[in-house]
Amino acid sequence: MSKPRILVARAIFSDIVDRLREHFDVEANPDDVIWTQQELAERLADKDGVLTTGSQRVDAALLAAAPRLKICANMAVGYNNFDVDAMTAAGVQGTNTPDVLTETTADFGFALLMATARRLTESEHFLRAGQWTKWSYDMFAGSDIHGSTLGIIGMGRIGQGIARRGAHGFGMRVIYHNRSRLAPALEAECKATYVGKEELLRTADHVMLVVPYSAASHHTIGAAELALMKPTATLINIARGGIVDDAALAVALREQRIAAAGLDVFEGEPKVHPDLLTVPNVVLTPHIASATVPTRRAMANLAADNLIAFFDGRGPLTPVNQPVPGLRA
Repeated sequence: MSKPRILVARAIFSDIVDRLREHFDVEANPDDVIWTQQELAERLADKDGVLTTGSQRVDAALLAAAPRLKICANMAVGYNNFDVDAMTAAGVQGTNTPDVLTETTADFGFALLMATARRLTESEHFLRAGQWTKWSYDMFAGSDIHGSTLGIIGMGRIGQGIARRGAHGFGMRVIYHNRSRLAPALEAECKATYVGKEELLRTADHVMLVVPYSAASHHTIGAAELALMKPTATLINIARGGIVDDAALAVALREQRIAAAGLDVFEGEPKVHPDLLTVPNVVLTPHIASATVPTRRAMANLAADNLIAFFDGRGPLTPVNQPVPGLRA
């Protein structure tokens, strides 16, 4: 019996591609070419499965061009690149990689918060430009983290990890807003208090965004929300591009309506809104919150595990939808 045919849409660890070859006829992309949607569709025309990253859009048009496709295994915890309704209607399974990146991403969220609050990027640029000639009492004076109020919007696994770091590690008062309130035991573990969104924005010294992207969460933070924040507050986005109105944020930063922002994700990335590149009080990183070698390997292996388990009949390990079985025989 011939092996199922799969596409690995972006470059991943070569030994994990070799592992996939033990189970599948694999077309890989070791040169990490960014294919157009048409090029991706052409490669998927004869494939039974695909290992995707967040940069491949799976929608109804792509599914129609790939009649054999049965599973899309995303190497990411987020899956806003999937049109889940279209995939479910077409009988195509989607999977993601939760849990394996929780702690690493929470670490990075806290690192970005600290860099933003303490103005690390501004001060490094100042030093590298040869402008440091003397000490002064207010040189790059930022805001405290210890003992301050941390407001988290989106209290899933990563949000909870950030809450624990803040409360237990830095003695922060933690407040959060979420679609649903956590169980009392989880709130106690995180030392977190549930509040409304407006109260969080008005109260927090540091606002951390960890909410999944959807049409409902688009521009969760826009001009109106930024206006509610303290002028001394910082905003950190490690969620997804589109959660923040980047244009409105650039205006708020330039006019010092808030003190600073730290962004790992951007609307329309890898393009960054040009106005964000002209304001000094923002820390910018290129979507690297999960970027440690052990974590990225774990993500790639879980995506591979989903493909292997699906085709050997065990079913997906971390599904994101429940398509009607057998629609694509």
